[in-house]
Amino acid sequence: MAKKTQMEYVEIINQMKLENQAKGWLWFELNAKDLNEEIEPKVSNVTAVCKAMLETMLEGDHFIVEPKIKSKVSGALRVRYYVDNLSPERRTYAEANA
Repeated sequence: MAKKTQMEYVEIINQMKLENQAKGWLWFELNAKDLNEEIEPKVSNVTAVCKAMLETMLEGDHFIVEPKIKSKVSGALRVRYYVDNLSPERRTYAEANA
């Protein structure tokens, strides 16, 4: 079985955002290692997970645990995603913090 791609993880995270918004939540947190283990038990795919987590961050989202390495690829990566406003006009985290 092939590992999931970064884009597949982007889709999973975006679906989680919509589900949590539908529950009326303002935010939720994701940890890279936990998400990897939930979606692909016994498969190490933290690089794809971390890249997807970073790609799906929007302005206002923030790091709870930001790895010290520049590539930000670590199972410790933890992000708080705010889902009260998922407007497509919201800037990405990278755009807002460039």
